[in-house]
Amino acid sequence: MAYLKKTLFFQLLLTMLAAGSCSRENDDVIPDVYVDFTIDLMDPQFSSLLVIGVSDTVDSSTNNWGFRSAGYDDNGIIIYSGPDDYNAYDRTCPHDFAVNGLSVKIKTDMASIAECPECGTRYALSAYGTPISGPGKYPLKNYATSFDQNRYIEVWNGRKK
Repeated sequence: MAYLKKTLFFQLLLTMLAAGSCSRENDDVIPDVYVDFTIDLMDPQFSSLLVIGVSDTVDSSTNNWGFRSAGYDDNGIIIYSGPDDYNAYDRTCPHDFAVNGLSVKIKTDMASIAECPECGTRYALSAYGTPISGPGKYPLKNYATSFDQNRYIEVWNGRKK
């Protein structure tokens, strides 16, 4: 009997883990767009990103990058300087997009919090864009980043180049 209980427990645990890993794919509600640009930290426009816990934004008008840095619906992209690496997030609120079909540009406080002016959801940039208050349940859309440990941050979506 104890063996049967253990077996059922492990089957239930595996099922829950599998369901959780599948749902992670569905967390990204913002549609994919082409993103591909490189930030030079020696550019005075981005020197603030040398400080840990600071964020900055880019959009289609930044450094003539055009649509490559526009994010979804030209809302732009947030770059966040974490303690170990840089993170990049789309500025489109996933809650408003998923619930109302709206493309609302979130605002940043130039630090570690972003907030949607429409629904009020606040996102922790230091925790991969996870919602920390408000009605939002989805994290911000994340873009891939790499840092050469010297001066260049590369941001893109899709597979590694």
